[in-house]
Formats: sequence, structure tokens, C-alpha cells
Amino acid sequence: MPPHVPADPPAELVAARLRDPYPYFAWLRRCAPAHVERRVGRPALWQVSRYEDVRALLTDTRLSKHPGRVPGYVPGPAGLNRHLVHADPPDHTRLRALVNSAFVPRRIALLEPFITRVAHRLLDRIEHSVHVDLIADFAAPLTFRMICAILGVPGRLDTTATRETLMSTIAPGTSTDAARAERDLHDLLDALIDGKRSGSGGSGVDLLGALVRAGDESGAMSEEELRSTAYLLLLVRHDTTMNLIGNGMLALLDHPEQAARLAAPDPGPGFVATAVEELLRYDSPVRDATFRCATAPIELHGQVIGAGEIVSLLIGSANRDGERFTEPDRLDLGRTANEHLAFGYGPHFCIGAALARLEGAVAFPLLLRRLGPVQLAKPADELCWRPARVMRGLVALPLVRRA
Repeated sequence: MPPHVPADPPAELVAARLRDPYPYFAWLRRCAPAHVERRVGRPALWQVSRYEDVRALLTDTRLSKHPGRVPGYVPGPAGLNRHLVHADPPDHTRLRALVNSAFVPRRIALLEPFITRVAHRLLDRIEHSVHVDLIADFAAPLTFRMICAILGVPGRLDTTATRETLMSTIAPGTSTDAARAERDLHDLLDALIDGKRSGSGGSGVDLLGALVRAGDESGAMSEEELRSTAYLLLLVRHDTTMNLIGNGMLALLDHPEQAARLAAPDPGPGFVATAVEELLRYDSPVRDATFRCATAPIELHGQVIGAGEIVSLLIGSANRDGERFTEPDRLDLGRTANEHLAFGYGPHFCIGAALARLEGAVAFPLLLRRLGPVQLAKPADELCWRPARVMRGLVALPLVRRA
């Protein structure tokens, strides 16, 4: 690093990075592309911010996904971390194979009529409302309904209360809140799994029922892996796409000329799919890649990441890297050279990518056409973002219809 460049990011950029991380990311790419935070009593945390570095490290076998390699590190609720996101081969290979069949693109494509019907029903409910919270009224119930359909969650558990139980584990607040959230979550997952064993299922693909049978009949999954996988799929598949819809609509409100193109009755062949890819890139629903730690020394930009140190691959930063994308801070729904990393890359590429893309392709045009002229109900800088490390998403997106 040149001597005139400060060793740490400016305090004002750090303070603002929950609301707007992109100036912070730009500083890292320019001044400290491999930035380390040394923390007393905790392993070092490296932030990697440039596209080429992030993409390369997403496939680097010297990085492990197993949190157990870092003593004392617990990435999520106790007893719910034995899933494919926190596994290396051969466990990752085995677990992904069990889940993958429900998410192949040709099977997901069959869900389009169902997604469209649910989206229209949700919009029917708010058709005459002046004030709308796009997250609570549309994005959250739509995306949760879809993953419940795929997992085979019974209708009695496809509720706001169930969603809130899942979401409370992300940033529960006090230790008492965390303990209560974990107990409620374990009770919910046990009820789902017990229901499958007793023969009560839900509509849809019933992936959870298939996983229960695989564990019981062949020992392909342990009980902890089964419970952890159910948690992963319910939370992450719902959360990621909810964030895509919320972040994307906020971006479209800020770019009305782009929104008008997407709302057109016939925007042109392939335009909607291209637009969804750009919305994924522009304000990625996954800000930082999930847990990784080094198993061997890795040299990067003249520094050495030590074995046992945590490596945070900043997907949101990589997707705004001017060395990879022309005018990266500009929203261009027609952008075609768009190999973004919103779904990751390599062996851990997001298993639900096809579902997220399809939900986005259905949701955005419908929202723009049926909501009509809307605007933010409060200034953008007053919107509340959820304080999660991996995900980037709004607590609420309050809108008001313009007269």
C-alpha cells in the first residue's frame, strides 16, 4: 500500500456502510483490496473487495466452509449449522446432491403459473391501499409461499408467525431474545419434520418429505443435518429473493426511466431476464459471501492470509468493480456483459438461483404495472436496513401512491 494511503477506511464510510456500503467498498477496492481487521481474542477477518480476487477465491480449495475450523466460531443458531453452506467435500457433495433435484431450472420453470397467481392475489389485497409496505405486503409473503411450496410445508405453517420466527434468528437483539428465538425455531423445525414422518404434508414438490425419507431409510442425512438443511432452505431461499425484490424496487424507484422500460407491455425479447440480472448486480441481495476460512497461507496483494483466519468475500463490492463492469454505479437494465457474482461462483453457486430469477422476472413487471405511480413514503436515507452481515435487505419499503 502506498505510504500516503491510510491503513484503515475513513470512519464516516464505516459508519454509513449498513445504509450505503458502496462508497466503503470503493475505498477498499482502491486502497486496500485485501483489508484485515485484527481483533483481540478473535481470529483475523480479511475483506476481499475486487471482482477478480473474489471470483478466484470462491473456487479456491484453500478456503474451507466448515466453521469448526475456527475454534469458538458459531455462524448461526446452535444445532442448525450442519448444512451444505457450511460443508466441504465430500459432505457438501452429498448434501447438495440430495437437495439439488428440487431446484433444477426445468422443474422451477413449472412453478411460473403458481408464482404469477400468488403475486396477483397479493396485489389484489393492496390494490386500493394508499400506503403499502412492499416487503410485508408482497415480497415476504410471495417468496415464503414459494419455498413452502417446494419444501412441502403444510398450509397451517405458511404464516407470518412462521416467517417471523425464522427472521428473528438473524439479528435477535439481546441474549435472552436469541435464546427464545432459537427455542422457537427448533420447535418449528421439529414440528415440520415430525409432520413429514407422520405422513402429513403440504402441496408442491415436498422436498422436505423426500429429505426425511432419505435420512430415515438410507441414513443419507443425520438428524442434525436434516434440521439444519430445513432451516437453511426456509430462511435463505426466502430471504435472498425477498431482498432482491425490495432492493430492486428501491433501485427502480430511483431510476424511473429504467422502470418504465420494464413496465412496458412488450419490453422486447429477453429484456425482463436481462433486467433481473442487472438488479441482482446493482444492489446484490447477498452482500458478503457466506463463511470461509483459510486452511493454508494465501498471498494476496503483498499480504499473507494465515491459516485459521476468516475471509469475507465482498460480493456487493465485486459487482460494482469498474475493472469488470462499465460504469458500475449506473443501473442499466439492458446491460448484457453481466457476469455478476450475486449467486456466488463455483461449487457453492446458489442452489436457488433459478427460483430467485423466476420470481424476480414475474414480480418486477407486475409490481410496476399494477401498483401504478408510487413513491417512497419517507426519504431514502431514513429507510431501515437489517443489520445482517451476509444479506443486504430492507426491514420495510414504505410506499405511497401518487395522486
